[in-house]
Amino acid sequence: MTMIYKSEAGRRELLEHYRQALEAWPVPAEQLRVPTRQGETFVLASGPYDAPPLVLLHGSGANASMWQGDVVTWSQNFRAYAVDLVGEPGLSAPSRPALDSDAVALWLDDVLEGLGISDAAFVATSLGGWTALDYAIRRPERVTRLALMCPGGVGRQKVGWMFKALLTRPFRRDGLRESAMAVAGLDGDRDRQALDAVVLTFTHFNPRRERLPVFPDEALRALTMHVLVIVGGRDAMFDSHQTARRVRECIPHATVHLLPEVGHAVFGQAEPIAAFLRA
Repeated sequence: MTMIYKSEAGRRELLEHYRQALEAWPVPAEQLRVPTRQGETFVLASGPYDAPPLVLLHGSGANASMWQGDVVTWSQNFRAYAVDLVGEPGLSAPSRPALDSDAVALWLDDVLEGLGISDAAFVATSLGGWTALDYAIRRPERVTRLALMCPGGVGRQKVGWMFKALLTRPFRRDGLRESAMAVAGLDGDRDRQALDAVVLTFTHFNPRRERLPVFPDEALRALTMHVLVIVGGRDAMFDSHQTARRVRECIPHATVHLLPEVGHAVFGQAEPIAAFLRA
């Protein structure tokens, strides 16, 4: 089994921090544990039971708590399922399905089946964006709408391997904080809470180090569902300008928003995404 944490004490500290975040979840939620071929998957479900399903997929080094600021908006009109990706610092299994195969899609098949969902809209970011896009390409009949923030697999991955190597060194926390600010595009004062969480995570967590597979043009051209892509012009992880250009060229019916002054971490998009999902 993959050792995704640097120590048992670090694992306990991260999970305790996550449990505190779950206790502060801003809307009523149901905590679900779904059996899959990759092991148990944790899902936090919010919103009316009879509302259309919305699947939320977070990025690398994160968990469902990243949607805490958005779920109030989305759970008004959707049954929002915030999924902890396997192999990430959440409550799902530590297994890491191979990215250069259909293993991730098969895992998501199991998640949707366990939740009783035949098809759903997806909102996802970074690694989660890659995951959702891979699923939409492989299972187009199961994805009704696709909203992606700084997704992997489209534009060139610029410093993914260097970022992960950097953050796994035994840096002082202030050095780690500076690295996280530079790579994620976080402001030390404005984004203090998010930055504290990133520093804590990468003090104790071993992220995936492989580059994300890039989707070929023909795979992107085959997408027929409504697609929204939001990227930050200062993204240090992925070439956001190339992402925007490829999406516009290969998915002409997609809507693309390039936010010039934003980095890899995109905040404040709950309302625009909600409008896209309701359209």
